[in-house]
Amino acid sequence: MTDKRSPDSSRRSERSRRAIHDAALALVGEVGYRATTIEAIAARAGVGKQTIYRWWPSKAAVLLEAFVALGERSGRQGEGHGEGHGSDEAGGAGEQGFPDTGDLAADLKTVMRATVDELTDPAFEAPTRALAAEGIVDPELGAAFVQKLLEPGLRLYEARLRAAQEAGRVRADADPRIALELLVGPLTHRWLLRTRPLTHAYVDAVVDHALRGLEEP
Repeated sequence: MTDKRSPDSSRRSERSRRAIHDAALALVGEVGYRATTIEAIAARAGVGKQTIYRWWPSKAAVLLEAFVALGERSGRQGEGHGEGHGSDEAGGAGEQGFPDTGDLAADLKTVMRATVDELTDPAFEAPTRALAAEGIVDPELGAAFVQKLLEPGLRLYEARLRAAQEAGRVRADADPRIALELLVGPLTHRWLLRTRPLTHAYVDAVVDHALRGLEEP
């Protein structure tokens, strides 16, 4: 006899998980990370806090999964500092990959402008900042933050720069991994420390400056 309870239970679990994700993201945006608690998330999601503790070890873990899921629902690669929503704080080129029009500068500016849009979007900025800050003091969370949110997008940058290198447009002696940090590092620094406004014009200037040292004459 087929057990008809399993599908219903699965659907209930998925609804609860989605409600918890949405509650965590909303609360961080409304009251900040420090004031967000497991109890508050549970109350907002309409579940018992024991449900949350059964699935996650901490509110940081809830927020990390919620943010990754948000990126996936939005059709993006999953951080961070997100380049183009979702992948990463400084890396997300999106699930479709990094654009390759043959114009490296234009492609970089397209992706990095999308990153600026994400990093200045309140819906993404609050959870991204919270995860970045918490990851500094929690090594396990920090490693997960890098792996799930940052690294996928950074690999897309690296692949695009390597393709340009193979096409003879980037110096043969350039290290693509270091090269990508010349691009995304300044954005991360300005965003984290709020030294100056993060704008499209700034992105364009960063790309132009970096490529002066990377491109073949």
